[in-house]
Amino acid sequence: MTTNRIDDSVSVRIAEDSVCDRMAMDRFFRVCRWDPYHLKRFRYALFVEGRSDANAVAMLPDHIRSAVVDRFRLHSLPLPVVVSSVADASEKALFTCRTTDAFSSETFSFETVLIRGTSRRRTLCVSSQVGCAARCHFCATGQMGLSRQLATAEILDQVLHFRQRMRTTGEQLRNVVFMGMGEPLHNETALYAALEVLQDPRMFNFSPRRVMVSTVGVPDAMLRFSRRFPNTSLALSLHSADQEQRAELIPLGKTAPLSELRPVLKEMVATGRPVMIEYLMLDRVNDSLEHAVLLGKFLENLRVHINLIPYNPIDGLPWTTSPRDVRDRFAKCLRNEGFIVTVRHSQGQDIAAACGQLVTSD
Repeated sequence: MTTNRIDDSVSVRIAEDSVCDRMAMDRFFRVCRWDPYHLKRFRYALFVEGRSDANAVAMLPDHIRSAVVDRFRLHSLPLPVVVSSVADASEKALFTCRTTDAFSSETFSFETVLIRGTSRRRTLCVSSQVGCAARCHFCATGQMGLSRQLATAEILDQVLHFRQRMRTTGEQLRNVVFMGMGEPLHNETALYAALEVLQDPRMFNFSPRRVMVSTVGVPDAMLRFSRRFPNTSLALSLHSADQEQRAELIPLGKTAPLSELRPVLKEMVATGRPVMIEYLMLDRVNDSLEHAVLLGKFLENLRVHINLIPYNPIDGLPWTTSPRDVRDRFAKCLRNEGFIVTVRHSQGQDIAAACGQLVTSD
């Protein structure tokens, strides 16, 4: 197991039998005294170009190829089951993984979503956990509870699968957002290692500005993340600027109150990093002009981008989304205060792949 020290409290680890472990593969090539140029070609073909496994491995000379394939796994996850949206061509992949306990054979399922916008540049919404311990009351994933942390290689394999899949359609995977299943900052070790590999120019080579981590608000972890990855975007799922109401919607808000989140946001914004505020629009719950004014006051003098998100219906949960005119009025109020505001629209609803809808049952 390779460990890279990244700060005083968190180490990152990647299984040495994975091609995603750059240090292990580099060391293997040095010990074998092979030209690192061959490894560079292989990595570019696999991680950046998204070539098929066979085509990427073919970049290696014959005398190296079999040794690399025997020593390193190209994938940590089996091929997923993929369903496509008829409405907007979004795709949802159902991945499976096994327990990390050597004495158990339990299988878990989790989901990853490809969002297709108006251009041919796409956004991948990856998962960091199977389920989620935050248990937000409006979220289908939260109703599952937490089953298992995803390992770094499992997070990265979601990206690799879709890069390979999209090569066949001529599309470009432009953005990676940690907005799938799980609270990423509850899985810091695997998250940070994945971010290192995604942004490493020798590996996936994503610009930090094309990677975003979403959180419901874990103050200490937000600061660690901010200091370790100063150029990587962060999205805070706020959903209410009223402390009592937010704690009802997001149980974690009881232990991480708005009074603790405000100084964290202030420090993050001061560095010039992109910070998004995610605000779920719940009909007659948090969508009045009074709520908009309260939000504006909480974010006063903070340079953030506010996303107003329609609520996506979930079986068994009581909420509905705010009407479009209510969302527009809410946005206008905030824009009048000088904020940049985007009123989002949902994608993937017909395959339960929209925001908050990801859930699996085994």
